[in-house]
Amino acid sequence: MLRSMFSGKRLLAGLAAMALVVAACSSGGSVKSGKVTLTFWSWVPHLQSEIALFEKAHPNIHVNLVNAGQGAAEYTKLRTALKAGSGAPDVVQIEFQYLPTFEQIHGLLDISKYGANSIKGAYVPWAWSQVSKGSAVYAIPQDSGPMGLLYRKDIFAKYHLTVPTTWAQFAQTAAKLHAANPNIYLTDLPTNDPGWMNGVLWQAGWRPFQVSGSTISVSIDQPAGVRVADYWGNLVRQHLVATDPDFTSGWYSALGTGKYAAWVTAAWGPVFLSGVAGKTAGKWRAAPIPQWTPGANVSANWGGSTDAVTTQTAHPQQAAELAMWINHDMTSAQMLATKSFLFPTLTGLLDNSSFADAKLPFYGGQEVNKIFIDSSKQVNLSFEWSPFQDYVYSQMGTYLGQAVNGKISFAGAMQQLQGNVVSYAKAQGFTVKP
Repeated sequence: MLRSMFSGKRLLAGLAAMALVVAACSSGGSVKSGKVTLTFWSWVPHLQSEIALFEKAHPNIHVNLVNAGQGAAEYTKLRTALKAGSGAPDVVQIEFQYLPTFEQIHGLLDISKYGANSIKGAYVPWAWSQVSKGSAVYAIPQDSGPMGLLYRKDIFAKYHLTVPTTWAQFAQTAAKLHAANPNIYLTDLPTNDPGWMNGVLWQAGWRPFQVSGSTISVSIDQPAGVRVADYWGNLVRQHLVATDPDFTSGWYSALGTGKYAAWVTAAWGPVFLSGVAGKTAGKWRAAPIPQWTPGANVSANWGGSTDAVTTQTAHPQQAAELAMWINHDMTSAQMLATKSFLFPTLTGLLDNSSFADAKLPFYGGQEVNKIFIDSSKQVNLSFEWSPFQDYVYSQMGTYLGQAVNGKISFAGAMQQLQGNVVSYAKAQGFTVKP
């Protein structure tokens, strides 16, 4: 797979390369008008097949599919077009964490007036909460990354390790393994990857932002955030986890050679891992993400994207129909899951036995999908992103890198990030609440 497909975004993977036998259905609301052409910016691979299905079902709509770059490359072009007042596409792929950025500059159309809320019940609640505000709907969920744990069963068996169900047990297991074999770490802490760190913080109850118009509450260094930072900081100081940058050649090699005995990852991780560590087939298994409270079932999300309609579209009804249909029509959604390997947000796919019961050979025939399906249902709905998440991620990476290098403490990294983001928010014209 291309390195760029997983660079910081971790969107374009899923769990099962198998066909789902699911009845096709429509998002409803047929569009009756003259022939129109829509421009759709997306980096999803093989999407032209789904577009062909859409055009067959909507003969009066032609879709011009454009790959304007992935993630940041596309967003730069989109911001430029929105600022210029022309040049934006009708429909655009946007990751969950960047929706507020484009909502804030009034670049996204509220498509509730075109029937978006009629399909709300078809999606897992947390994903829908990410694309809506009250009755307003600014995008349709496309894929997601509920989190879990992948681990090397052979390494765990060799060193008599028990799969940890809590983070306290995770730390104990890390110490036991590294004492038995200093060349193996239980996992890697990729401080170059703020998306990963955001995910583990989210799971711990970290809620850094609350946004209402131009007023924002910033609480990055709240106790939940400091707790997680200190936890990983202690593992780093004791040299119990690696601190390698992820999605690099060295990191890929480490996954394949057994340097890491586990990977805290997202729902796209199983398929991705089978592609980069093929020689370890049969040795890996999946488990739920460890919990901060014994017996709890709380998860979080790392990755995922949406399709939104821009305010520059001249055909809002048709554009809204494209965003809804491409992700809600069951045949199209099935293709996104099985050909593009996007982890579904549609409950109809998640609950389908052909998907849930799939036995994946790379994982010794384990029904891995079920682990992440359960995780998807356990993601807390209350997490909010900032309207400048690219800046937050950039600064988070900087300060966590300094913490790993011993220049500041991990708790200090959260405190410095707090002060920096507050100053930035004020400079951008936001009123910052304590």
